[in-house]
Amino acid sequence: MNRRKVLSEVAELMTTYCEGCFLHKHLKNENGRRNAHRFCITQCTIGERIKKYGEKL
Repeated sequence: MNRRKVLSEVAELMTTYCEGCFLHKHLKNENGRRNAHRFCITQCTIGERIKKYGEKL
């Protein structure tokens, strides 16, 4: 995959699944922004996919 394709895939995933995510919003209110972000990177399936795309860059 070229860089442009990877970036478009990441943007598509984020607009489809991450914008307005109720779980992220709830975790942010309960535990703070840092813990919500950590959850998204380590436990959310979409966050794991985005992380794999980031490794390709």
